Amino acid sequence: MTHHRLSLLAAWLAVAAWAALIFTLSAQSTLPDLTHGLPDLQDIAGHLTAYAGLASWLALALRRTPGVRRPWLWAFVLAVLYGLSDEFHQSFVPNRHPDLFDVATDMVGAALALWFWRRRLRAGAAQPNVMTHPAE
Repeated sequence: MTHHRLSLLAAWLAVAAWAALIFTLSAQSTLPDLTHGLPDLQDIAGHLTAYAGLASWLALALRRTPGVRRPWLWAFVLAVLYGLSDEFHQSFVPNRHPDLFDVATDMVGAALALWFWRRRLRAGAAQPNVMTHPAE
């Protein structure tokens, strides 16, 4: 197997692992209270973090997948669709319920992560490469 194929496989395995983590957490009837009485803060931070991570892994995998145009857009769309499916999944979990605010928070987390990575890549591309443009 070539290095490119191994890299692509690893990227998609990371997406699957992150999605499985989200699914596993969503399947819990209750989650531990890490914010000591501020459950809304924990819920919002959890959704932002989970979907920022998912969108980041998706963008990496999609950028490495041949023939994919607009990987950033597709990463966002797929993260949002997964968020919608996750809320549907929660409708079957005792003590959990679907919530459109959670989907909105997922969208914000995904959008922020993708904005950050695109900005960082563009900034890196704008830097002159010392090896190809030595100082005179």
